[in-house]
Order: sequence, then structure tokens, then C-alpha cells
Amino acid sequence: MNSNILKPQRIDARDLNYRELNRLVKDAANKGVKNIRLTNVNGQRYIGTGVNSSPKININGVPGNDLGAFMDGCSIDVSGNGEDGIGNTMNSERIVINGNAGDILGYSMRGGEIFVRKNVGYRVGIHMKSYKNMYPVIIIGGCARDFLGEYMAGGLLIVLGLNMKNKNSIVGSYCGTGMHGGKIFIRGNVEPWQLGKEVRVYEPNKDDFSLIGKYLRIYCRLFSLDFDSIIKTSFTKLLPGSSRPYGKLYAY
Repeated sequence: MNSNILKPQRIDARDLNYRELNRLVKDAANKGVKNIRLTNVNGQRYIGTGVNSSPKININGVPGNDLGAFMDGCSIDVSGNGEDGIGNTMNSERIVINGNAGDILGYSMRGGEIFVRKNVGYRVGIHMKSYKNMYPVIIIGGCARDFLGEYMAGGLLIVLGLNMKNKNSIVGSYCGTGMHGGKIFIRGNVEPWQLGKEVRVYEPNKDDFSLIGKYLRIYCRLFSLDFDSIIKTSFTKLLPGSSRPYGKLYAY
């Protein structure tokens, strides 16, 4: 085995446009490099997009939109914040954001995991879907804004509301609007006016806590959090009221 592929490859993104940076990342991945470390990242988009080999990409800085889009093999760890469209239509592996993330995180996500330490923006988890052995998971450590889980068709969304300020709600309005598959778990309570009319509220059962615990243990290990103190708090379960909520709008 070539020893060079085992050594971390460092790429300084300062003054590089997104095309140059992504070419360097893909060249390293195609050579079989297992650990790619990017420094001075400042808004370059599409990092990790379409990378089908299996490096781990560590990012120091703030990556731009569509981080890890269509990702199918590599994993990404961001030391700070991320912008919009993280994990767009991703298929597998894991994206870890150690700060906040923007809007439409996990858009049409089909598999893999996205773990965010702090808050996220609007329309997170929109059109998430699962298929056969592909099961997408998003865990948000802080709060989410409006339209969480909009048109969600499968997978798992968990919002923890850690370190939440009193004036903030753990989720915004229209949560689960158009939802027709998957599960959403909110740590704490959600007011009826915050929910889309397509979702129903349930009390989590033993199997639900087993599912939550499976991924929450990984989340807590990554961010050095106390699993026991988080899991013992009450959760609200949201499920779709119908698998075809807008069926009456169509002519067939």
C-alpha cells in the first residue's frame, strides 16, 4: 500500500475559488487519500459534492452552499458553521457540523446522517425519504426554524433544543407541513399552532426510544455530551396523519 494515502493531505483554501478547491479535493480522493484537511475555507461551495470514494474531509472555516451534495462514500467534519443546502440529496455516510447550519439542510436526503451541534435554519429535512436499506437521519442540537420536515417522506428527524434561550421555541411554525412518511421527535413540547395540519402528535413508546437512542449515542459521543441526561427528558413524536395528504387535490 502507498504510505502517502495514509498521511493527511492538507489543502489551504485561502484565495482559491470553489472550482479550484473542489478539483484538488477530488484529485486527492481519486488517489485514495483517506484524510483530507482543508484550512481557511471561506464560503467555497460544493465541497464533497459527488465524491464517491471514502476519504474523511475535515474543514476548518465556513464552507459554502451544497456541502456534501449527492455525497456517497466520504464523510465530512466541519469545525464551525455551515451554510445552506448541506447534504442535498446525499446517499450515505456522515456530515458533522460543530456550529450552526443554514436553510434546507438535508433537502431530499436519501441516506446517511447529518449531525448539527447548534441551530439550523428554515425548511430542514424537506423531502427526506428512505428506500430499502437507505435511512436518512438528522439530529439538531439546538433549535429549528419554520417548515421543519416539510413534505417529509421517510427517515428520522430529532431536535434537542439544548442550551435553548427562554424566548426561543424549539421549532418554528408549519412543522411537518405536507409530511407523509418518516418520524420527527422533538425534545420537549410543541404547541398545536406550530404544526402543519398533516401531522399527528403521539407519546413515544419503548421502540421509539430505542430508535432515538441508537443515533443519539453517536451524536453525544461526537460532541462530548451526556447521553443519559438528554434521553431522560420527555420527547414529542410527530407522525403523518396520512401517506397521501393531498390526494383529494388530484383528479385520479
